[in-house]
Amino acid sequence: MSLESRIENSITRVFKAVFPNTTNHYDTLFGGTAMQLMDEVAFITATRFSRQKMVTVSSDKIDFKKPIPHGTIIELIGKVTYLGNTSIKVREDIFIEKMYDDTREKAVTGEFTFVAIDENKSAEKIIVD
Repeated sequence: MSLESRIENSITRVFKAVFPNTTNHYDTLFGGTAMQLMDEVAFITATRFSRQKMVTVSSDKIDFKKPIPHGTIIELIGKVTYLGNTSIKVREDIFIEKMYDDTREKAVTGEFTFVAIDENKSAEKIIVD
């Protein structure tokens, strides 16, 4: 399988509803909750790409461009953007969708770096066919 095909096959999309128990006093999604969801989807993306044990080593930059109101649907999309010897970078975007119309806009963008680890939790080479 080509590298491009492997990247395309590992794109991960997760949808969530934003309920009041995940919002702050402004009735928008907690930033920390957004970051947790992003890290989880990025982890799944990195694991689907590599099929190896992966750990998060950094979140490079997260831009909160729009607040995410309760009562909306969010889509988190993770895509591999860089492949090193032992590391993978995953770009993560969150899109907001209103529940009852077709409005959709990007709210958050970030990048996460993962490292493949062996059974001793030491960095290991990412195996690419």
